[in-house]
Amino acid sequence: MLLTTTQATGSSKLDKSILTGSCTLVPLNFYRQDKAREILSEVVLLGDNEQVLSVEVPEYGAVMLYAAGDPRESRLPELYYVVKALSECREYNKIVASHKGGRLYLAIAQGRSLQLANSFEAPDFTTAQYYIFMALRSLQLNPEVSSICFTSPLKAEDEMSLYRYFKSVEVL
Repeated sequence: MLLTTTQATGSSKLDKSILTGSCTLVPLNFYRQDKAREILSEVVLLGDNEQVLSVEVPEYGAVMLYAAGDPRESRLPELYYVVKALSECREYNKIVASHKGGRLYLAIAQGRSLQLANSFEAPDFTTAQYYIFMALRSLQLNPEVSSICFTSPLKAEDEMSLYRYFKSVEVL
């Protein structure tokens, strides 16, 4: 099932996303609908009853594959909304994150080039920060000259903790 952009953006992100790490981005020119389950199963463990659904992410020339228990599932993965929120960042280095349901969803782009879109098990905010800084280090990005945006609410102490490292912190 490949959703059109209109269908994909019609859903509100507020508590309507699937909180799952069972998703991946595939370049559009490598995507084949008949191979979607095989492609996703190369990066995540799929249950026998899980359906593999897809949605286009045209601004990055990709298709997001994700697992859902019901083939009529209308919600999209949280990572999809995080990737889409990159367009709301005004800086060259775009960092968007969401910390929900014990997972960190993280997307990083430089200009119009997507560098990272992943989720990590992060039961607490300290663990989420660890993964953020690990990703920035691996991409050789300096947080002191970068802004970070969150699509999920931040506690005041978590926001202040981020301000120690980032130029600015914004909740979208």
